[in-house]
Amino acid sequence: MVSTASPASNLLNRFNWARLYILRPLGQIFLFVAGSSLIIIVVALVLGLLISTAQQGPLVNILPVLKVPARIDLFQQIIRQLPNTILNGITIGFVYAMIAVGYTMVYGVLKFVNFAHSEIFMVGGFVGYEVMVAFSRAGTLTDLNPVLLIIAMILVAMVVCGLLAVTIERLAYKPLRRAPRLVPLISAIGVSFFLQDFMRGYAALLHNQFNLAYLNDSVPFLKQKFPLTFVKDIFPTTLPVSVGMDSIVVIVGAILMVVALNYFVNGTRIGKGIRAVSQDQTTASLMGINVDMMITLTFLIGGAFGGAAGVLFGIKTTRVNAYVGFAPGLKAFTAAVLGGIGNITGALIGGILLGLIESFFASILPFLPALGLGYTDIFAFGILIMVLVFRPTGLLGKKVDEKV
Repeated sequence: MVSTASPASNLLNRFNWARLYILRPLGQIFLFVAGSSLIIIVVALVLGLLISTAQQGPLVNILPVLKVPARIDLFQQIIRQLPNTILNGITIGFVYAMIAVGYTMVYGVLKFVNFAHSEIFMVGGFVGYEVMVAFSRAGTLTDLNPVLLIIAMILVAMVVCGLLAVTIERLAYKPLRRAPRLVPLISAIGVSFFLQDFMRGYAALLHNQFNLAYLNDSVPFLKQKFPLTFVKDIFPTTLPVSVGMDSIVVIVGAILMVVALNYFVNGTRIGKGIRAVSQDQTTASLMGINVDMMITLTFLIGGAFGGAAGVLFGIKTTRVNAYVGFAPGLKAFTAAVLGGIGNITGALIGGILLGLIESFFASILPFLPALGLGYTDIFAFGILIMVLVFRPTGLLGKKVDEKV
C-alpha cells in the first residue's frame, strides 16, 4: 500500500523548508546588519563625545590628533553623517562578504588560502564591463530592461570566473595538493600577479585605457535616488539621506546569492558532500564521495561568487582596472578571518562589520587634520588584530584539533 501525505502535511513541509532555507538566513542577515549598525552607532556617538570633550581640556595640547578646527563640532558632525555612513558601510560590507565567501569555502575544504581570489573578483568586474559594452555596441543598452541587463552581467561573470577558478585549481593547485602548505600559497600569489598583468595588457590592447568606466550614465535605472525622509524623524540634524539604486542592486543581489548559497550548502546532497569533504577527506572518500569533484565545485562556487561581487562592485564604483581587486580582496580576507575563516555565516557578518567600520572611520578621519583618510585601513586592521588577540578563531570560528 502506498501512503500519500495529507495536504496539511505538505503545507507544513513547505513551511519548514521556507523557514529553514529562506526565513532563517534572511533573519540572520537582518540581525547581523541591525546589530553591527547599532554597535557602530554607539561607538560613533561615544567616540565623538569623548573627542569633543577632550578638545576642551589640556589633553588637546598633548595629542595633536585632537586638534579639530574650532568651527567644527565633531560630535554634531558625526550625528549629521551617521545615516549615510551606515548606508555606505552596509553596501560595501555586502561586497566584502561575497568575496569573503570564496576565501572561506576554499579554506574550509582545503585549509588553504586562495590569494588569487582577489584577482578573480577583479576579472568579474572586467566581464561585467564587457557585457555592458557589448549591449551598448549593439545599440540595445538604453532600451534593454535594466534588471535583465544586471542579471546578464552577473550570470556571465559568474560563469567566466567560476571556470577561471576551476582552471586555476587544476593547473596551479591540484599538482601541489600533497605539498607543504607554503608551496600552494606561493603558487596562489604567483597566479595573482599573472592575472593582474594579463588583465592590464588586455585593457591596454583592446581598450587603450587603464581604467575602464561602467556605462551607468546610459542606464537611467542605476542613477535613481530615493530620499529617506523618515530618517529626519530619528536624527533631526542629519544631512539629507538618499539611497541610490546602485546600492539597492548591490544589497539585494548579495542577499539573494547568500540565501541561495545557504540552501545549496545545507539543503542539497552536493552541499552535504562538500561539508563532508571539509570535515575529513579520507572518510568522505571511503563513504563514496568524489573528493576531487567536491573540491572542483568548491572552487567553481567560490569563483562564481567572486565574479558576481566584481560586477556589483563595478556597478557601485563605476570603475575597474587590473589592480582593483587587491584592496577589496585583502579586506574580504580580513572579513573572513574576523568572522571565522571556514565559516560562511562568519564571512557574512565579518564583511558587514568591516564595511561599517571602514565607512565610519572614512567619515570621521577627514576632520582630524593630523590623520586623514589614509589612516582608515590602520584602524580597521587594528580592530582585527584586537579580535584575533582575544579570539584567534574569529567571532564565529571554532577551534579544530589537528589529526595525527
